[in-house]
Amino acid sequence: MICSVHTFGVTGIQGISVTAECYLSNGLPGFDIVGLPDAAVKEARERVRAAIKTSGMTFPTSRITVNLAPANLKKAGTHYDLPILLSILCACGAVRRPKPEWAFLGEVSLDGKLRAVPGVLPMALSAKRSGITSIFVPAENAAEATLARGPAVYPVSSVSQLAAFLNKEGEIAEEPLWVPQPEKVQGLDFKDVLGQENVKRALEIAAAGGHNVLLIGPPGSGKSMLSRRLPSILPDMTWEESLEVSQIYSVMGLLDAQHPLVTRRPFRAPHHTISNAGLAGGGSNPRPGEISLAHQGVLFLDELPEFHRDTLDLMRQPLEDGAVTISRIHGSVTYPAELMLVCAMNPCKCGWYGDPSGRCTCSPQSVQSYRGRISGPLLDRIDIVVEVPAVHFEDLRTRAEAEPSAAIKARVDAARQRQHRRFAPRGRMCNARMGPEELRKFCLLSPEGTELMRQAYEALGLTARSYDRIVRVARTIADLEESPEILPQHIAEAIGYRMVNLGV
Repeated sequence: MICSVHTFGVTGIQGISVTAECYLSNGLPGFDIVGLPDAAVKEARERVRAAIKTSGMTFPTSRITVNLAPANLKKAGTHYDLPILLSILCACGAVRRPKPEWAFLGEVSLDGKLRAVPGVLPMALSAKRSGITSIFVPAENAAEATLARGPAVYPVSSVSQLAAFLNKEGEIAEEPLWVPQPEKVQGLDFKDVLGQENVKRALEIAAAGGHNVLLIGPPGSGKSMLSRRLPSILPDMTWEESLEVSQIYSVMGLLDAQHPLVTRRPFRAPHHTISNAGLAGGGSNPRPGEISLAHQGVLFLDELPEFHRDTLDLMRQPLEDGAVTISRIHGSVTYPAELMLVCAMNPCKCGWYGDPSGRCTCSPQSVQSYRGRISGPLLDRIDIVVEVPAVHFEDLRTRAEAEPSAAIKARVDAARQRQHRRFAPRGRMCNARMGPEELRKFCLLSPEGTELMRQAYEALGLTARSYDRIVRVARTIADLEESPEILPQHIAEAIGYRMVNLGV
């Protein structure tokens, strides 16, 4: 007898439709799973066998063949346990056949309980697109599955509970739609930062336009402290952005059962010893890296020259395209990576190059070598480079409170709203993501601004990419000042953020 049960898998952050087909035949008892299963799927044989027996049911003594179709796609993960188990029970007549428009997923324990699995949100969204009317998931994943706002979600605690429901001997209440509650934001605030007004200005411009930033300064000048406060002035996430980020975190198993939706922009700060795969993603079954986990948020790289140069160069393509593609023998997956890159570094190895105290002990060759660890193509993709000087004693002794993040965020939100209205037909886009068409249409320069750009282009040895990035930053400065046109002073300020000499 053959029985089919609908389920889903995940490729990247996209759900794929999968069918678990079970065939019971005569012959020596055996249990085979085919359809390109990985080790976790093959091990489902022992979990399923034990779960059926401990749930009070009889495991069939036939030859069992389970096919996960389509057979040409690699199957990975423990969420195939439940559909495999259910297809066996249906094939042997222990439970009624589920409706074709129902789908099942979840990991089973040896005692028949269901455990939470990663990737439920992408699979629930795929079920919505596939016309599935009901999806049965582990109870811990039920709130996450309702975020798809599509099929009815039924939380399942055990195999015996599901069997009773299918045999019409018990009930499973539908999971109510999870709705995020307003949160009282208690995070780092710019009001705690004394002095450094030029750096705050640069970060405000970066937040308003989504620009990449590099902070250069001696130890203790506040580079990390300022960077970690950047999320407090970023615009709130839309529902679509939250859903997209939550899919990435769902695949990684990082969502909280009580709060399954990411509502605050991510801030990722990996250590400089991170591997290539840890930053960009990878593995035999490709998983997202820090670049994708920072999608719609901030990726902070402290002590930038201490990162391996080849690891840093991996970011060149994702910074340009807003996505990272990982190719393996079984295919390729693409993860979104639209992020703000914020970097911090010392001016030299000892950290005191150029300090008035004269305590720097580095030779010119050492300074050149240290700064040369950052490749020119990567630096070319950074919009704003700003020096962070040591804090003056007068700034530290003042009792006056600095401008709070809420006031800065209000200006950033207003600038982003102008950008959204400007790019309305193209979706919610910020200035940093403008392409050639948008630059030609919305970033026309006056004759004075054009002459200023020409002089800077020749004097600084700019590339075509850095020219475009200066214009984008100037457009953001104009938006902050509510100016419909890019004025020469906006161009001059944007050029000033490219004039720091790194010697690369």
